[in-house]
Amino acid sequence: MASEDITKLAESLAKTKVGGGQLSFKGQSLKLNTAEDAEEVIKQIEEFDGLEALRLEGNTVGVEAAKVIAKALEKKSELKRCHWSDMFTGRLRSEIPPALISLGDALITAGAQLVELDLSDNAFGPDGVRGFEALLKSPACYTLQELKLNNCGMGIGGGKILAAALKEGHRKSSAQGKPLALKIFVAGRNRLENDGATALAEAFGIIGTLEEVHMPQNGINHPGITALAQAFAINPLLKVINLNDNTFTEKGAVAMAETLKALRQVEVINFGDCLVRSKGAVAIADAVKEGLHKLKELNLSFCEIKRDAALTVAEAIEDKATLEKLDLNGNCLGEEGCEQLQEILEGFSMAAVLGSLSDDEGEEEDDEEEEEDEDEEEEEEEEEEEEEEEQEQEQLKERGPGEQESVTPKKIIDSQDSTPVPSPPVDVATFLAFPSPEKLLRLGPKCSVLIAQQTDTSDVEKVVTTLLRISSVFKDEAPVKTAVHETTDALMSKAFTSATFNSDAFVTSLLIHMGLLKSEEKIKAVPSLYGILMTLNHMVQQDYFPKSLAPVLSAFVTKPNRALDSCSFARHMLLQTLHQL
Repeated sequence: MASEDITKLAESLAKTKVGGGQLSFKGQSLKLNTAEDAEEVIKQIEEFDGLEALRLEGNTVGVEAAKVIAKALEKKSELKRCHWSDMFTGRLRSEIPPALISLGDALITAGAQLVELDLSDNAFGPDGVRGFEALLKSPACYTLQELKLNNCGMGIGGGKILAAALKEGHRKSSAQGKPLALKIFVAGRNRLENDGATALAEAFGIIGTLEEVHMPQNGINHPGITALAQAFAINPLLKVINLNDNTFTEKGAVAMAETLKALRQVEVINFGDCLVRSKGAVAIADAVKEGLHKLKELNLSFCEIKRDAALTVAEAIEDKATLEKLDLNGNCLGEEGCEQLQEILEGFSMAAVLGSLSDDEGEEEDDEEEEEDEDEEEEEEEEEEEEEEEQEQEQLKERGPGEQESVTPKKIIDSQDSTPVPSPPVDVATFLAFPSPEKLLRLGPKCSVLIAQQTDTSDVEKVVTTLLRISSVFKDEAPVKTAVHETTDALMSKAFTSATFNSDAFVTSLLIHMGLLKSEEKIKAVPSLYGILMTLNHMVQQDYFPKSLAPVLSAFVTKPNRALDSCSFARHMLLQTLHQL
């Protein structure tokens, strides 16, 4: 390490905040690659008596540096709080699990009893969860009260590993007479989807001590929401439920409303941007009216709620003396509806709790058409759910007698017997019209060839549309990921090798459909960029991809964008790959 670097590091460490048992290197942008780089940090740790909290946020720690820091932590038995968010900036994904394993093993060796573990904003993906899986199962985490894993890109696979670790930790700690009593769980922006959320719901139901759950922006639909609702019902101490920006629909909203009726301590409900719609909002209003006397905040913004349902919500809060905020912005009230809403609240002397209505969408005119659209969406969801149940039945048949998955006695997931029915045949047109992972897999091993053959690659718009529909079903699970990659390769290799295919027009159209480039025509951007970003991360590494397009993609993916911010893990992966080309 150069002398000037050591001087710079020493100056930075001089600003280290110490107090109340806490040693903080927060936000110092330390680049700790080798054991030598970490010498000053280690010295501070070793000399700190009674270390209870260690802050490493806003730095970057490599594998070798993590090993020597871990060695210093092996003697810190009083450590209770690990604030380790955003501590792997610029690291390869493969570096993070071994670094976490070293640090976790040190805490176990030290005999620490953690109260808080924060690993948020570390893009470690599903594999990264393996890095602290052993720690969660160990006595070091039997005392854990706060687990924060926001924006880590865990995916479905990571969610399942995490859930299994929490259940095992609870089992082991219970055997010692001190069951794991987790209070705060944070895992927003992780693409957990239904399967990841359902796995975690089972763990939540077993734990039963949660006070706050924050799981926004996870791509969870009504099956996952229903599983979470059932789990929340047996966590009577819940105060904060934040599921912002998932997709409840009426089914999920009704299930959650039933749970809210059973809870008595809830203070904050954040179901904003969750598509609860009018029927779901009325069900939630009924739950609010019947109880929830400690409610401080209710967020049902941007949920496609119409005027009458919104007014029902307003009427439900009449006796909620502790309410501080009601957010109904971005719904479909219309000017008259907004005025009526304010009048109702003024009648309760509660006008001050109402948030802004500046983004109201206006009153819907064609109600019948919207109801038909809702019915069609519900039917599609039911078809996909039936397909998933059929797959589960097949998996159960394939297992031996003693290999059935255990079901928690609290019945988080319904497991009613059902007679499997033959799956309807799927063709390319059906898949492209209503894409789902199950339909792609049911197209069979020749799905990539079939889709490529039936796509006119001389038409740039058709190629872009087909690519977006393929990528929309991307999952971290191996069969789906492989099918998406193979289908993408077949389509795009055919397109890019065609003499009539315009690569520049393709990337322009793709950026427009992703909402990253404005167009004179009104084109609706895809609802989520996660799938296409992960698919592009694979695509740009292939020989058929013109490397001249990489700088264009990099420039637009780097720009500030709300949709990209919600997929930070996938964005980071793509940018890292593009920079290496």
